[in-house]
Amino acid sequence: MHKTDEYSSVFAFRRALRGRYYMLHYRPNALDTARLGVVVAKKLAKRANVRNLVKRIARETFRRHRQSLPAMDLVVRLHAPVAKATRSELHLDLLALLQRLPRT
Repeated sequence: MHKTDEYSSVFAFRRALRGRYYMLHYRPNALDTARLGVVVAKKLAKRANVRNLVKRIARETFRRHRQSLPAMDLVVRLHAPVAKATRSELHLDLLALLQRLPRT
């Protein structure tokens, strides 16, 4: 997803799953595949390289599991500081959230 309106519509739908580090907002779409948006606040990841790492992990996890996901617009948002989190913990947290998505 690229446009502000697309992100806004997902947040306005007000459905979300919360993990240890990530929050996954979702909204059904009329497409045949899932789409992803990623939001990482400076407040939770101070350094740019950490923010980029968090986004990279989220995108890669989504890419690998996109075929098994329902047709939804997803916004992955960081909701806890990740200073002491490992890459593996971040990956597993998002993977668990993707598996909890409602299948329609």
